[in-house]
Amino acid sequence: MTKAASVNSVRPPPSHVAIIMDGNGRWAKLRGLPRIAGHRRGADAVRRTVEAALELGISYLTLYGFSSENWKRPADEVDDLMGLLRHYLQAEVADLHGNGVRVRIIGERARLGSETITLIENAERLTRANERLHLTLAVSYGSRAEIANAARRLADQVCEGCLKPDAIDETMFAGQLSTADLPDPDLVIRTSGEQRVSNFLLWQIAYAELVFTSTFWPDFGKGDLERALNDFHGRERRYGASAESR
Repeated sequence: MTKAASVNSVRPPPSHVAIIMDGNGRWAKLRGLPRIAGHRRGADAVRRTVEAALELGISYLTLYGFSSENWKRPADEVDDLMGLLRHYLQAEVADLHGNGVRVRIIGERARLGSETITLIENAERLTRANERLHLTLAVSYGSRAEIANAARRLADQVCEGCLKPDAIDETMFAGQLSTADLPDPDLVIRTSGEQRVSNFLLWQIAYAELVFTSTFWPDFGKGDLERALNDFHGRERRYGASAESR
């Protein structure tokens, strides 16, 4: 991974790019390979995409790696995915740290197991002061559960007499989410041709631009990211206003 960041000479990139990494299994099936082979190649795509984000000057990159619904998959596949996560945290964090990347994980950690949780905590502790790129991995994550948990925390404060219901606004609610200190995504990319958001950052992507690419995640690279950025730059972002009023 290089420390030299290239400068976008035309337009600055969106501050926050979020990616739904999809298509590992279908990539493997097309090649007559087991699903784990697709997941392993998908881990390589994570490395390429982080490198590309650094080169393109993106400040925040959020990757949807494993949803809360993915626990329903066969146990051996889940075990393989958790093993890949542990390997990534062990093999990549020192390099990420050296390149100024802050790493954090959002999702239900309690389900991940003590070894994985320890690796996550170590990675977050080591990289906490880094600011060149904020890399967030959504693991065992579901946006509906995140929203429900945020509402529950605010309700507890109301019950304790610490908060009046009419004081709750969008900013306060957003402050209870796991992404409270991150800007909302400007751009969401989903790979593999599927066109849905799959319970990912439902609150946070209210005004994000969505780009869907047919590229399977294991094949995703800098060129795909640049094409998505070009698509983004061709959009007119209105945030609910009409074109005439802007």
